[in-house]
Amino acid sequence: MNKSSNPSSIRSKKEITDALLKLMQDHPYSEISVKQIVLETPLERKTFYNNFSSKDDVLDSIITNAIHEYVVALTSSPDGPLSVIFKFCDKNRELLELLHKNNLLYLLLLKLNVVIPELNCSLDLSGNPFAQMIGDLDPDYLIAFNIGAIWNIIFKWVDRGMTDSPDEIKATLEEYLKRIN
Repeated sequence: MNKSSNPSSIRSKKEITDALLKLMQDHPYSEISVKQIVLETPLERKTFYNNFSSKDDVLDSIITNAIHEYVVALTSSPDGPLSVIFKFCDKNRELLELLHKNNLLYLLLLKLNVVIPELNCSLDLSGNPFAQMIGDLDPDYLIAFNIGAIWNIIFKWVDRGMTDSPDEIKATLEEYLKRIN
């Protein structure tokens, strides 16, 4: 993806990403073409390729932007991590449902597995409860464990139609964690 901050480029990227998401509501991702995406916008094919290399690049951009939003919330919210995660998921419900419908939720997990360890190395996370639990232990496996556990729960929630109450899920997890101790 081209990372231009030009307002026209930003507008074009938004039109393209919105078009892909719209198409994913009615068509399997695997059947969507760049041509279809472009036809959903007032843009020319050239503009598409000035901003993205492929439809996969568009989807990666959508997921990357969502993860960025998640990381900002996770690192700045006074709420606990589970509350932040469920708020993020509720806000991004449509994206999660579209990814699930197309068997692409794993892309979110893959991106998290890259972004969160990088974040762990670059930020002061002394107030983060996960960082406090990890302490002087090797963070690589523990970060992977936390990402996998939490996001597999989210994936199960999405798979069940996101109808279960986040508060009930959090209460179940908290009770389970108490039992482990």
